[in-house]
Amino acid sequence: MSEQVLNLVVRKRVEQGEGVVILDLADPSGKNLPAFEAGAHVDIHLKTGLVRQYSLCGDPANAAVYRLGVLRDPESRGGSVAVHELLQEGSEVAIGAPRNLFPLAADASRSILIGGGIGITPMIAMAHQLTAQDSAFELHYCGRSRSRTAFLDELANAPFASCVRTHFDDEDAAQKLDLPAVLGQPEDGVHVYVCGPAGFMDWVISEARKAGYAEERIHREYFQVEVDASGESFEVVAERSGKTVQVAEGQSIVDALAGVGIKIEISCEQGVCGTCLCDVLEGEPDHRDVYLTDEEKAANDQILVCCSRAKSKKLVLDI
Repeated sequence: MSEQVLNLVVRKRVEQGEGVVILDLADPSGKNLPAFEAGAHVDIHLKTGLVRQYSLCGDPANAAVYRLGVLRDPESRGGSVAVHELLQEGSEVAIGAPRNLFPLAADASRSILIGGGIGITPMIAMAHQLTAQDSAFELHYCGRSRSRTAFLDELANAPFASCVRTHFDDEDAAQKLDLPAVLGQPEDGVHVYVCGPAGFMDWVISEARKAGYAEERIHREYFQVEVDASGESFEVVAERSGKTVQVAEGQSIVDALAGVGIKIEISCEQGVCGTCLCDVLEGEPDHRDVYLTDEEKAANDQILVCCSRAKSKKLVLDI
């Protein structure tokens, strides 16, 4: 997958909370950056072969900088550690142009934004955009502890501060997130947005469904998921390449294809970003990603080859 690459510089670096670095990226010559809408992310090229996605958390109206917040994950596969160690003030960095897989619904009458931990980042951009549009919303920010949480001063001084509610695990019960009360009844035009750890997101999504929200009004963006590589072996036919390979139990389709000389561009390796999306010509995928919608998965004509497998004995892919 080709994309526009922007060569930027780290204009400002601030560490907040516990293990969160906030970066302002700008054009070296001071030119305005390509516009983006709330919910967008960028691919950061950290090292050869190491590309990771991070949400833009700045005000979309500010064309001078792209703002990122990155948590140093103790279980990092290299991305967040590289950000923390390599991207200092003055560092040059190549990024992809903004892409948006988590946009605000244009027809929403009210938006409920729920961010858990570093999942607050896309919500901040959404709050800026909704404020500029004079659209009704509330922003709920959940964290383990106030002392470990980033962006608190920024949110307290934002033009939308009155719409922000914080919830911490180690403080009194009265301030904790009462999700049923926050969601209420699914009135016409109300949309729910959630981003954060997978378990937190699954809880919010489950409660929204229980409350009666339609799937198209529940929006989510995962940034890390557990990849299940279990399952029996199966055959993959790369139609255009004229090659066939057996995918072993515990092996990804990407790795199996690489073994016969077919290189597929990958990034997240967890079925989150969509970089490795391939068309399915024959067979039934076993979808294990969080990128495709339920409707797209049901169509069985696409697959993310970094994490998904096959229910059929053979898959024919258009590669």
